[in-house]
Amino acid sequence: MIKIMKMSEVPAAEIFARSTAARDVSGIVRDIIKDVRERGDEALMEYTKKFDGAELESLQVKPEEFEEAERMLREAGSRLPEILAAAADNIRSFHSMQRRDGFRIVNAQGAVVGQRIVPVAKAGLYVPGGTAAYPSTVLMDSIPAKIAGCEEVVIVTPPGRDGKINPAILMAAKTAGVDRIFKVGGAQAIAALAYGTQTIPKVDKIVGPGNAFVAEAKKQVFGQVSIDMIAGPSEILIVADGKSRADWVAADMLSQAEHDKMASAVLVTDSEKLAYEVSAELEKQIPELLRKDIARSSVDENGKIIIAGDIAEAIDVANEIAPEHIELCVDDPFACLEKIRCAGSVFLGRYCPEALGDYYAGPNHTLPTGGTARFCGALSVDDFVKKIQYIYYDEASMLRCASDVDYFAKAEGLTGHGRSVTIRSER
Repeated sequence: MIKIMKMSEVPAAEIFARSTAARDVSGIVRDIIKDVRERGDEALMEYTKKFDGAELESLQVKPEEFEEAERMLREAGSRLPEILAAAADNIRSFHSMQRRDGFRIVNAQGAVVGQRIVPVAKAGLYVPGGTAAYPSTVLMDSIPAKIAGCEEVVIVTPPGRDGKINPAILMAAKTAGVDRIFKVGGAQAIAALAYGTQTIPKVDKIVGPGNAFVAEAKKQVFGQVSIDMIAGPSEILIVADGKSRADWVAADMLSQAEHDKMASAVLVTDSEKLAYEVSAELEKQIPELLRKDIARSSVDENGKIIIAGDIAEAIDVANEIAPEHIELCVDDPFACLEKIRCAGSVFLGRYCPEALGDYYAGPNHTLPTGGTARFCGALSVDDFVKKIQYIYYDEASMLRCASDVDYFAKAEGLTGHGRSVTIRSER
């Protein structure tokens, strides 16, 4: 059963505690990366057979597999192709607003200085497989890369035992315009993207969530390539007043608890009555879930209900926890929004469950976890571009500042720096 605690009675350390139980997989991951670097595709094939139970003839998804996936969905009467298209339109609309142009200015000395915005050439996206398929992650990670202008966007994702990729993932990739997909998952997929193999291209940026092995691999290859963030277990924090419906709040908490046993679902409320009603609703709703065992562990081990003195204090708690998702189930959510400083994404009002953001609304669902929302934001178009500065001084503008630069350089003890400027002013 979920823990219920009052702010006035429980130490702050317990209120803000996060689960830290995590297996150290760094050594295993280091060995996998080394093996992939040395043996390339051969190592990937062996790991895919070992970990995914699939014997592959080819790592790359063939064009006919995309066609087969779409045909399977349509013959089954699935509405998913149309829904993916609608979601993709929303995601494109939102992320298109993030595009930025460079600039050029003339500074006080008459020099031309500026900045260009240039996309990374190749982006690699990790899409989890295993217990669930996430076509939403395909859309969320690939569409910003395409909008940024990346030359090539590729996906790595683990296949099923039959050697095939889930049709929904292939359909999402087609909808988003992904260039190539490779049938490989885990740390070995990250290694392949970072260093390249005979089949998989070396990329400049790796994004996307994954398990502990994927997260550790991203950490170890950072510097060889850029990464988005180290994603941890999913989190939701709901700030709810006493007018909120307990069954709705409980359902929203479980929408994240069902992700992973390590996921965190937290309610902060000013209503003791609501706190106990939500606790009872969780017990009622958990058995109804397909992933009830996962949700049960998440709620019991990592869930909590915090009773605050008022909504202002509840928001202070939310900012301190800095969760991946915050729902503001209050009368005037936009007034509260102004006070939220640390969150990956904020969901406003009683009719805006977090699932709308996961799939459909448009803002990105690849978000900072583990308190990193204190300094990190959602995946965006900015993750797929570089900012290149440039400077142009002609003789007159250089002469105007030569003595200042020389003086500055000498203050740092770097006389060679100053000399490289003053030598140009000597006659």
